[in-house]
Amino acid sequence: MEDEKVSETMEVSASMDPQLDKVQSSRSRLKKILLWGVETHGIAPTSMEERIDPRLHQMFTVWFSAILGLAGLSTGALGPVVFGLDIQDSVIGWVIGDAVGCLVPAYFVVFGPKLGVRTMAQSRFSFGYFGTALPSFLNVVSQGGWLIINTIIGGQALAAVSSHLDDTLGIVIIVLITFVISFFGYKVLHWYEMYIWIPNTVLFIAMLGVGGKNLSLRPPIPTPAASSLISYGTTALASDLTWCTLAADYGIYHDSKAPTWKIFLYAYFGLFISSCGSHILGAVFAAAAPAVPTWEAGLGDGDNFGRFLVAILEPLGGFGKFLVVVGALTMTAPCALTMYSFGVSLMSVSPIFARVPRYIYMVVTTAVIIPLAIVGATRFFTALESVLNLIGYWTASYAAIVLCEHFVFRRNKWSRYTIEDWGNARRLPLGIAAVLSLMISFGIIVPSMDQEWYTGPIAQAGTGDIGLLTGFFVAGIVYLVLRSVERAMTPDRRS
Repeated sequence: MEDEKVSETMEVSASMDPQLDKVQSSRSRLKKILLWGVETHGIAPTSMEERIDPRLHQMFTVWFSAILGLAGLSTGALGPVVFGLDIQDSVIGWVIGDAVGCLVPAYFVVFGPKLGVRTMAQSRFSFGYFGTALPSFLNVVSQGGWLIINTIIGGQALAAVSSHLDDTLGIVIIVLITFVISFFGYKVLHWYEMYIWIPNTVLFIAMLGVGGKNLSLRPPIPTPAASSLISYGTTALASDLTWCTLAADYGIYHDSKAPTWKIFLYAYFGLFISSCGSHILGAVFAAAAPAVPTWEAGLGDGDNFGRFLVAILEPLGGFGKFLVVVGALTMTAPCALTMYSFGVSLMSVSPIFARVPRYIYMVVTTAVIIPLAIVGATRFFTALESVLNLIGYWTASYAAIVLCEHFVFRRNKWSRYTIEDWGNARRLPLGIAAVLSLMISFGIIVPSMDQEWYTGPIAQAGTGDIGLLTGFFVAGIVYLVLRSVERAMTPDRRS
């Protein structure tokens, strides 16, 4: 009887305390979300007990599916469309660029299972607790740029097959599907990426079957300048390097005891096969377009890749349009990864942002990306080249810093990371060395740039755009020096 009175008193007290009502209401909503299967885990590291998923093949499929699609085709087309290269130069550029460029993000994938930390959260072990805000913010901007580009590709492809759709409606459809997938999170993303590569494989085979005979009809192209070849090569590198800033996000629940080499190879081949295959295919079709009137008309001035795809598959009639629609909808594969990492990167910018649940950021991202993508659709290939290179510049410097920390100062040993200190500002590195190294690297990147809106003095001397390369090496060397000084001055900060 007394217990009943106490219980009744507690219920009355709870009803009289609006703050407690809010807490209980929040818990109720969280339970409902968990029942839907939505991931609620934020940027905190996963424990060893949680990192037991043995399906390492997902380290292959998640990247294979994300890259094998229309985004890879349109990126490959940059060689003939923007740089004026023939098929041979374009193919050589992509093979070399992809072979080298995929090494870095493939190794960053390993950080996920081994440390259980998201990519930007892992940055704290070099950039420090507060300094990580810099690469996290840059990554938010970068992933936003990729989201815009990829939704434009999908939206334009949808609009190209129907007079009832325009680019705007197509973009909205792609973004909304992306939102649903990324909202549910890690497990749904991996399930989706396990199978979404299949329709794109059919699409690519159909393109070769229908248009393969025309690939030999390419018109003669003047020998390009060496600077164009170099700029194209660094663009190829940039297209792969940009994945390293989210690479660890998709392995934080996978087997932490798996050999490093096995995780790396799964990731590398997933990245390389899909990148190289789709890039080469896009390059050879774009190079042959001037010799095929319908293709040339479809490609136009390069602002709508969807029309070009429809022109290639036109002989297949309705089935060809169906394949284009399916290919457009599969653009949600890279978009979902990008939107997901956009949210967790934003959580790493500030502890205040980390208090907001990840899935809320999916709603915010959707609202922001739609209008920006609609505006950006007007000059597609120009926007694509600019986004690739601008992201590639800072990403290269960032990668050099993180890799230098891992291989030089932590001697390639995972045990040298004290994961428990990931949220302890006093135990983590100061981050001054990393922040300064990233900023100083732009002192050489800017004069090495060759963009439509700016060409630096080094690039003007005939080197082409080597900003990515110079930034990588300068950032690594400067960090090696500054980090040595930082460690000597703060011997208690070794986490």
